[in-house]
Amino acid sequence: MCIGEVLWDILPRGKFLGGAPFNTACHLKMLNQEVLVCSRVGDDQLGEQVINEIKQRNINPNYIQIDTSHTTGIVEVTLDTFGNASYHIKESAAWDFIEVTEYVLDELKKIDILIYGSLAQRSRISKNTIKQLLELKKVNVFDVNLRPPYINVNTVRESLMAADIVKMNYDEFLQLAKWFSINNELKLGVKEIADKFNCSTVCITKGANGAAVYHNFQFYEHPGFVVKVKDTVGSGDAFLAAFLKGIFDKKSNQKILEFANAVGAYVATQNGATPKLDLNIINEIIEGG
Repeated sequence: MCIGEVLWDILPRGKFLGGAPFNTACHLKMLNQEVLVCSRVGDDQLGEQVINEIKQRNINPNYIQIDTSHTTGIVEVTLDTFGNASYHIKESAAWDFIEVTEYVLDELKKIDILIYGSLAQRSRISKNTIKQLLELKKVNVFDVNLRPPYINVNTVRESLMAADIVKMNYDEFLQLAKWFSINNELKLGVKEIADKFNCSTVCITKGANGAAVYHNFQFYEHPGFVVKVKDTVGSGDAFLAAFLKGIFDKKSNQKILEFANAVGAYVATQNGATPKLDLNIINEIIEGG
């Protein structure tokens, strides 16, 4: 289950359904994993469109709560000349008010893995919901997602302490290194994070420069792939989905990062956060090196 924000990314060329939990769930589904999304939308047209789109992605919409007091989340996305995104996130959106329900708790008894981030914990209600679900002691996957001004060091610390698997980008790694007195040399730092917070796996993405992972007590770096970027929205979420699939399939660190980097690179060549994954092109990216 992916829990957290589901929202509309408003880009210069139109609106796309997004939010890291939704994006990750879509890519997991396209990679033939069984997945659910738990979030909250407004009782409005944009919320109705969220439900319809989730159905079209063959994901069960029953864990999307309807809020009659708050509107569906939107984010204004601007792109620089390199396709890198910056975000203006509307406050008091429906996803800030995700509730613990018996329906969700019953489903959590059946699932194996809970994927969560830090952005959805900007509000007290959604944060408390995520905290309660983490206490069920599944395999907890923390996707660090620092979005100013919604950054809280205590929330990040608590989330790390609950996590088995952690993924963040390089800038986030440097920020965590400052906060928690971690060595900012990558190979030493990821091991320190794993040891300090008792995480089995720590992954750092580096955009066009690939990624690094500490997994099964081993460190590995992959340089990434060169592609022509349209926009980077959702690339990190696609990477996380492919990364998790590699872990589920018990691949080597090299194969895990090779595939995850290729999937993330492919998404960067497409419009929006959740384009249909073309495994033939992804394999061509891998073979092209």
